[in-house]
Order: sequence, then structure tokens, then C-alpha cells
Amino acid sequence: MRKGGHAHPYLSGNFAPVRQIQPLKPCSHTGHIPKEFAGGEYVRNGGNPVMNEDLGRDAHWFDGDGMLSGVAFQRHNEEETVQPAFVNQYILTDVYLSTVTSSCLETPILPSIATLVNPLSPLFTIVFRIFRTILLVFLSHLPGSRQPIKKISVANTSILYHDGRALATCESGPPMQVSLPRLETVGWFNGNGVEGEDIRDEKSVFGGDGLLSFMKEWTTAHPRVDPKTSELILFHSTFTPPYVHYSIVPSRYKREQEKIFTRAARLNVPVAGVSSAKMMHDFGVSSTHTIIMDLPLSLDPLNLAKNQPVVAYDPTSRSRFGVFPRYQPDSVRWFETNACCIFHTANSWDTTTINPVSKLRELQSVNMLACRLTSASLVFSAGDLAAPVPTRAIPNNQQEDEQCRLYYYEFSLSRPSIFEFGDKSCNSITHQWALSAIPFEFPSLRTSVSMSAPKYIYGCSVSDSSFGAALGRAVKIDSLVKIDVETLIARGRSSPPTQITGCVDKREMAEILASSEPEDPIKAFKMPKHWYAQEPRFVPRENGESEDDGWLLSYVFDESQLADDGECKPGARSELWIIDAKNMTDVVGRVYLPQRVPYGLHGNWFSDEDVRGQRPIRRLRGLPTTKDTVGTPSGTHLPVKNDTGKFEYAMRKLRFPNGFSSIFVKSNAIVGLRKRGSDATESLVQSQGQVVDDISHLFDTTPAPAAPSTKIDTVSSQLEQIEATDQPPFRKVRKDLASVVASAFPTLIEAKGNNRTEIIEQFTDVIEQEVAQEQSVGKIVSKRDTALCHLGVCIHKKTYKS
Repeated sequence: MRKGGHAHPYLSGNFAPVRQIQPLKPCSHTGHIPKEFAGGEYVRNGGNPVMNEDLGRDAHWFDGDGMLSGVAFQRHNEEETVQPAFVNQYILTDVYLSTVTSSCLETPILPSIATLVNPLSPLFTIVFRIFRTILLVFLSHLPGSRQPIKKISVANTSILYHDGRALATCESGPPMQVSLPRLETVGWFNGNGVEGEDIRDEKSVFGGDGLLSFMKEWTTAHPRVDPKTSELILFHSTFTPPYVHYSIVPSRYKREQEKIFTRAARLNVPVAGVSSAKMMHDFGVSSTHTIIMDLPLSLDPLNLAKNQPVVAYDPTSRSRFGVFPRYQPDSVRWFETNACCIFHTANSWDTTTINPVSKLRELQSVNMLACRLTSASLVFSAGDLAAPVPTRAIPNNQQEDEQCRLYYYEFSLSRPSIFEFGDKSCNSITHQWALSAIPFEFPSLRTSVSMSAPKYIYGCSVSDSSFGAALGRAVKIDSLVKIDVETLIARGRSSPPTQITGCVDKREMAEILASSEPEDPIKAFKMPKHWYAQEPRFVPRENGESEDDGWLLSYVFDESQLADDGECKPGARSELWIIDAKNMTDVVGRVYLPQRVPYGLHGNWFSDEDVRGQRPIRRLRGLPTTKDTVGTPSGTHLPVKNDTGKFEYAMRKLRFPNGFSSIFVKSNAIVGLRKRGSDATESLVQSQGQVVDDISHLFDTTPAPAAPSTKIDTVSSQLEQIEATDQPPFRKVRKDLASVVASAFPTLIEAKGNNRTEIIEQFTDVIEQEVAQEQSVGKIVSKRDTALCHLGVCIHKKTYKS
């Protein structure tokens, strides 16, 4: 529970993180699995905090370590039947690895976004959290640290495929490559290659060289891949002028094999004209042009000097869209309109005409579909915060109701006359209005029509309230929507709505759901009562008849599995639904997952061709090991706590108060610097003005209880009997097991060498049998005892589900 007495809406129910990770595990299913799914995999990314998920601290939906949840559709036998298999894995970022290998770390390394956006956060708190992060990152590079933090990204936002690589993204760092279908972590992608590969030109990478190169490698969470040229287009948003850099990465893998000419990469090219540091999440890309959005949502540490939060929204300011040719970011043209927030664009494309004189095709305009919010309420509500009241009056012509709708923009690129060239009026937004009045977010489309004029856009909505009201609680999607944007844009052009505030289709969700018109341009799939969905992804039918001939994939969850307190009951599970995208009514198949998938962010579909077309992988990332630890097996990424000995045992007993000194005591860097003796302890603690007598006393007088071998044997025997008779889950035995672990811990602390190993192996055998039955010891052990489990048990070579 939080300090205010209520559970954080984005850390409870099916938003709560999961602790189990699964290797590929066959799933049961009902209905029909299309043959087009064979060999492919659906993967969804999202934040899953590995520690301290709700201890009264600030927390935000965008926080958390990246976790991938996938369903691979494996070819089962010669009859070409398809067997779905579920897999989920943490992405092994530097921050994640540092967290799980730091036994004294009690709060996340990175500050929560909620702290940065909260207008009530004291200046001291913000500066303190930022400084603490910088300090921990610095200390992680000192000798003795097990995991240096070179990148601060948690890679928790989205996932895409480019040039033989599956890439997980987050805008606080470069993409991270993962392998399909097992979702194991490979390494950071720098625009030229992945760590561990031979890099041809060390300077030709994201960020380049120089003091601020680390900042220039921060990459949008939504790069775009051109379906025709296979180029990867992306931008990098920073805190210093020019604020935005731009990169294009060509597809080389197959082209080099086939000896086809490849255009050279363009990395870190500055984009001029952005007004200040911004929270810039997405952008638009057509087949010839790119659209950068300079919106009045700042992400700037310099805001602190103005007594403002690091993240701040100014509804009295203006929104600016910079449009430039793909290969000429220095030729940007800026278009201004009312203030708004846009976190996701659906698609962008060009409009061309035939010049009547030259008979040549000329570019007339660039079009963009985007989910436009009239405020930044999402940023605050996702942190369980109330949006701040504007301190300045909003002009009458910029006041709008709270909403999030699918908008259409047309940016005219007609050549201005010589008299208009220096006039901003020549950069006009020809059309800007909503296509529908219903709430709409998390847009997607058929990838083959990306960067060209689409007919359909798919997305998420709510049926019983406005999107703004839903965001005030927590984003729960009870409707999946297909919008015929081609038809609605044509209607809007023939009878234009009011610019900015106008809308083509003014019906509410209830009217759309009640419609039986077969040619209705808006079709909605309403989830059954208590069921909620996530972002849908389209899979096309082979040789389909129309653009929407295929299926939508979405993870769904039945909230009747929640207990009275709003938390998930033990054994709660999610499903993957396969929905007919053409009629938006039929669930053609249901895959029953072995566990739940928390409501998360963005996913993607990887075809059989994608999976088979991956580059050879030289090595995988894994948990760092030392001579005192044994790593978990390949593909098992769990919080493994090092056998830290007396130093950290003493640190726990001291229970230092929160403050500057505790940063050093609880950081992984100090853990790495420790030595097995009181001299090192005294020097470290004295430097922070702490008393060392208590530490020395603990070293000399801590009792060493006898090893609980008898009780271990008893519990082990009970487990064997239950396994043999196939009895129901064994709660009492798990409680006995918890007692064994707790009583064994002091012995482990004092034992040395072979004795320690012998004790660990004794009760690890019991743990293994528990794991075989897919039970979680951590659920019935207190938080303290769970930590002890990690210390003593997770270093064993077998998998332990925490």
C-alpha cells in the first residue's frame, strides 16, 4: 500500500508485475489457429519492476524493467499443425543486471517518472534522486563492481524488427537486440552493430564521440522501418541544442549477402529549429518525408532553475510540426497550431499530383494520422497524480474539452511563390480535425501499407466513459476498434469540419456498437464483461482479398480473477485472442497462457520469415558471476543475489536511516568494493561518519545455528509423496519450506567454503521439487525471507522461480 493508504493503480490488479519467467512452454488452445501463424511469434513489451514495486514511493506506468511476453506458434509435426508456446523474459539491460546483482540495493537505481512530473515534488527531492542515479552509475564503473551501467535504458516500451534483428526500445538509450523465439537478450544496437560484433567504424555509431555522445544515443521508442527500402528511420532527443538528431540505418544483412548496393548510413544529423528539450515520444515518416513534433511538453532539467518540474506541459503555448525530406533534415519547414500532446502517430504518407505543364509527378503534401490529446493528463494519471492547474489563462481559441481522438493532419508542401518564401503563412496545415469522436489510442496498421495511404487503422478505446476519465484511474481497454480512415478522410475533405476542434464522425461508442450497417466506417469489438484487452496487432491472411483480410492479436485478461482487495488471485492467467479483423466480431482462436501478462505497452508480430531470417548470434547476455556464485542457466534471468558474507549482513543489521550516507551503503558499487575484513568495513563506514563498533561486534558475536538438515529431509520426503500421489498444491509444505530457508540463512552467513556449498545443496533439492510443481515460494514467505531465499538458493545451477 502507498502512504496515502491506497494501492497504486498501475501497480495493482493486472498492472502488478509478475515474478515468474517461463522458457518456451506449450499452451492449450481452442478454436482455429491460422496456418499463416506457423513459425511466427507475437511479442509484447512492457515495464515490470523487478524490485520495490509498491512501498509508498513514487511510481509510474512508464517505469519498470523491460519484460517481453511472447507466444511462438511452433510447427508441431509433419502434418504442419501449429502448437502455441508461451515465453517471457526480462530484458537484461545494464540497469536490470546491476539491480539484481546488488544485494544491498533497496530502491530502484533510476528515479521514477512520477517524481519528475509531480509539481509537488520538492526541488531537493528531484535533485537528490537525479544525483543519486548519477552517483550509482559512476560508482558502478569502479573496480570490483559486478555490473557497470553504461546505458540507463530499461528497454521497456516497444519492439520491432530490422535487418535480421529484433530490437526492444525505450527513449533513454539505444535499442537492445533480443533473439526470437526465446526472447533472450543479445546486446545494445549502436546503429552499426551489436556489442560483441566487429564494428567497422567506432565513430559511426549512435551518439558519435565527444562528451555528450551518451545523450545523443538516446533513441525514440518508435523507430520506423520502410517496408520498401527496409531503412530504419529514427531520431534522438537530448537536453542540449539542437535538441534533436536524426539517423537512417540501411538494411545491410541480406543485401551484402546478395552483393546489392546499400545506401550509406546517416547517423546523428542535427535537426534545426526545435525550440527546447522536449518529451518527444514518436514522430511521422512517409516514403519521402519525416515529421518531427515540437510540442509544449518539455523534458528539461533546466526547468528546475525555473522552479518547475523536469517534465512540464504548457497549454498556453503552441504545437509545432517540422517536416523535411528524408535525406535533408537541414531543409525543415515548421507548421504551427494549438497546443496538444501526441504520444503515438498511426501513419504518414505523401500526396502527389501531376504537373499539367511538365507532366511530372510532384509532391503536394504530407499527411499524418495521430492520437491527439488536448492535455498532458496521461503523463500525470499514469503516475497516480492529479494534473496541475495551468498557472496562466488559456486563450479562448485554444480551450478544448479533455479528449484523445484519432486526428488527420495535412501539411501543404506546395512551392511558395517568391513573394511568400519568407512568410510563415506559406507553411499551412490544410486539414486538422478528428476522424471520430470516440476515444482512440495505441494505433496500429497492416505493416505492408506503412508510409503509404492506408484504408484501415486499428486501436484501443473505452465504451462507457471518456478516455480522459479512464486515464484518471488506469488505462483499461474494453474495446478494440477498426477505423476506415480512407472513407472518413474523404468525407472530411468533401465537407470539412471546423479546423482543430471539428470531427467527421460524431457518434459515441454506444451508437457504433449498436450499428448493424455492413459498410460502417467504424467497427468495434466489445470485450465481454470484466474482460480487458491490450494493444492489437494485425497479421495478414496469405493472398488476402482486402487490406483488412487477416486477424488481430491481443493479450486479454478476465478481471473476475481479482480478489476483493483488487489484487490478482494466485493462479490468475491471461489469454491471447485471435480476432477476425474483417468482421470485428469473431474470436477464431484462444490461447490459454500458463500465467498472466500484465497490462503493458507495445507489441509486434514477427513472421516465420523474420524468425528464420535473424542474423547469427555470437553470444547472449547473461547474469554476471563471480567465484562466490553460480549463474543461472542460459535463458533464465532471475534476481540472483551474491553470497555477500559478513559485510552486507552487518549493513542490514545496522538499518541506516534514509539519506545521503545510505546511498553509499546500499549501492552496488560499495558491494563491489567490499573486502572480506573489518579494515575495509571501517574505512568505508568511517568515511561517512558512521560508527563501526556495532559492525565489529556483529562480526565477532553472530551465532551460527546448526544446519537444519533433519527438517530439510522431512520436507523433502513430504514433497516426494505429494508428487507421487499427484495431490493438490501443498500450502503447508511451502510454509515448512519457508521456515527451513529462514533457519538456514544464519548458517549460510557463517559457514565457509565446502560447508556453505553443502548446506545450499541440501535445501536446494527441496526448492527444485517445488519449482517442478510451478509453485512460488516467495508468495508465502515474508519479504525478508524471500531476500534470504535469493541469497542462499538462487546461486544454485537449477531454476528458481521468484
